[in-house]
Amino acid sequence: MALAAPPVAQRSVPLFKVFIPDTILEPLRATLLSGMVTEGEVTKAFEQRLGEYLGTPRALALNSCTHALQLALRLAGVGPGDEVISSPMTCVATNSPVLLAGAAIRWADIDPATGNIDPASVEASITPKTKAILYVHWGGDPGPIDAINAVAKAHKLKVIEDAAHAFGAEYRGRKIGTHSDFVCFSFQAIKHMTTVDGGLLCCQDPEDYARGKRLRWFGIDREARRQELFWEYDIQEPGYKYHMNNVTASIGLEQLKHIEETLTACRRNGAVYLERLQGLPKLRHLRRLPEARSAFWVFTLLAEDRPALVARLAEQGITSSIVHVRNDQYTAFAAFRRPLPGVDAFTARYLSIPSGRWVRPEDAERIVDVMRKGW
Repeated sequence: MALAAPPVAQRSVPLFKVFIPDTILEPLRATLLSGMVTEGEVTKAFEQRLGEYLGTPRALALNSCTHALQLALRLAGVGPGDEVISSPMTCVATNSPVLLAGAAIRWADIDPATGNIDPASVEASITPKTKAILYVHWGGDPGPIDAINAVAKAHKLKVIEDAAHAFGAEYRGRKIGTHSDFVCFSFQAIKHMTTVDGGLLCCQDPEDYARGKRLRWFGIDREARRQELFWEYDIQEPGYKYHMNNVTASIGLEQLKHIEETLTACRRNGAVYLERLQGLPKLRHLRRLPEARSAFWVFTLLAEDRPALVARLAEQGITSSIVHVRNDQYTAFAAFRRPLPGVDAFTARYLSIPSGRWVRPEDAERIVDVMRKGW
């Protein structure tokens, strides 16, 4: 009697996977053996290429997105006694810098149909202490940039976009990075492109850019070499050690060569989900702005009976997750809690599924098939 063949193991599909091309090894080796591994010409070249890609001449390469946010808050004049309007529906890295700046957070609600901050709630949350508006582009889906900037202009506030999920996303035909006072990007391990760790701050105002360039390295502009030693320059205000180095910049320069391939794959998978996960009684798509083009860092849906769906996907080797926990549940932010019905509705149902470059067309089809059964 013949034995039955064991079941064929399904290919696992993680929610996130680091992409490092083999071509990184040679330029990385050259940098490591060059004797110049800190910030230098390689970092400057990466910074310039990033600015060209995003369409801005005022891009500052940094060692993390968290520090980009902290520097943006400093440039926006946020300090003790001020308030920053933000959403709790993001990574804690978005909101911790506000507390570290000595400011308080005033939570605005989100639109539960998008996951992005609600402009009407932002405007209703403004007080005489408000100094800036900070918000994330959820999952790579651009938020209501024009509406937020209109509120900010009316009340003379600064706007800081956390675009950690949204590198390569577009709004009204321009890449995210050029629309607001400050835009912050992440090159952490699981983002669209990684430098292992790293970040970028784009500034709209030339004076903010010049000041940011000084503040990222102790208050000194490393490029203004008119004297033999950097330290002979006058330091007018204390700065940080937030600069990027040549090692991570070498990785970034090579990663930029592949970013369009990555975005194409993310958008291909997003398009499959949009088309094939329609009309299901227990699933609903997020509403995405017609004037925006998502980067689909993850693909988020609203699901009934979410635990059962997560378990069903896991049985087939497919990872799904809520990605981030609402920040207002953390003790660190307890003093700022307020009713947020939009956040309540979103967090009760949202689920993110893989959409990155490692998700092959056949993987996307399998994910769809699993989700359609019973949903």
